[in-house]
Amino acid sequence: MMITRRLQNTLEQLLDNNPAVALLGPRQAGKTTLALALARQRPIVYLDLESTADQAKLQDAELYLAEHQDKLVILDEVQRTPGLFQNLRGLIDKGRREGRRSNRFLLLGSASIDLLRQSSESLAGRIAYLELTPFDALEIGIDKTETLWLRGGFPDSVLADNDVNSFKWRQDFIRTYLERDIPQFGPRIPAETLRRFWSMLAHNQGELLNAAKLAAALGVDGKTVARYLDLLVDLLLVRRLKPWHSNSGKRMVKSPKTYVRDSGIAHALLGIADKETLAGHPVCGRSWEGFVIENCLSVAPPYSEASFYRSSSGAECDLLLTFPDQTTWAIEIKRSLAPSLKKGFYFARDDIQPAASFVVYPGAETYSVAEGVKAIGLVAMLQLIAGKTA
Repeated sequence: MMITRRLQNTLEQLLDNNPAVALLGPRQAGKTTLALALARQRPIVYLDLESTADQAKLQDAELYLAEHQDKLVILDEVQRTPGLFQNLRGLIDKGRREGRRSNRFLLLGSASIDLLRQSSESLAGRIAYLELTPFDALEIGIDKTETLWLRGGFPDSVLADNDVNSFKWRQDFIRTYLERDIPQFGPRIPAETLRRFWSMLAHNQGELLNAAKLAAALGVDGKTVARYLDLLVDLLLVRRLKPWHSNSGKRMVKSPKTYVRDSGIAHALLGIADKETLAGHPVCGRSWEGFVIENCLSVAPPYSEASFYRSSSGAECDLLLTFPDQTTWAIEIKRSLAPSLKKGFYFARDDIQPAASFVVYPGAETYSVAEGVKAIGLVAMLQLIAGKTA
């Protein structure tokens, strides 16, 4: 089953206007499939930098790449060869002088921080960035939203024949990351320790980060917890949602919230394999909250900012989206077909003064729940957010 990715047109536009584009996203999110889809419209050369044979082709990278200057060169898992960026800079600059100013290189990377650190030094002003998340509800469709929530958005998981095969794929994904992928990105971390930490974040989905509590449970210090968290954030596996900051003088929560970004991976870490188990699990509501947040951010315009609001007086809102035009939407998230809002949300609205307010719930109908507040289904919410790009 082939599903067209929503970002395909955006990727093509960036390539047409830049010599290099970096497409970032976790492993197995569909970066390679999307990149190879470009071959239908233009000549390409594809190199997998985890392949020994393809690495050998780049022993004299400048010579090899110069021989393919008339093609789009796709470099997969490019963070594995950081020394390549210096060569790319020279080739891009030479190509610009000769009139080749776009469609030169597409870099695929699974680790944002490593790629950004290298490219910011060597390719500043020559590269554009795009993040590809796993499938979102706009891509999958309204009739498959519940399956998407249970299984998460990784293509091999959500499109599996049944829940059993999906769950097994996610377990294998977690094991592969822990045993093979993560050790490539820094000091050796025991796989079992990191799995425990990742699972603890899943148990605490959507809660304020309590580094001291996590450190005590793992038997490590706070700096080590911070290092583990930074690594999972940099690998695009965990989201650190920052608190809203204002100059209102109110006492605000300063700790971020953490979410395992893919709901299916969170469920696999918790041993949740089917909808019945999920519905009865204590994490159900917070899992839905994280799922909605990730979907909202996946369709938000570039340079939008996300945060949550919580004050010591009890005012709170699950998600604040501030768009590039500096308008802010307040979004509360409820796992109920008859959502009701607490006083804390209204207090938060009074503090923030958002341009629009919504409560996202599992239903399909859009209706007013209070003056200035609409209950709205997830897909309809995503369509409104995506419309902000127009």
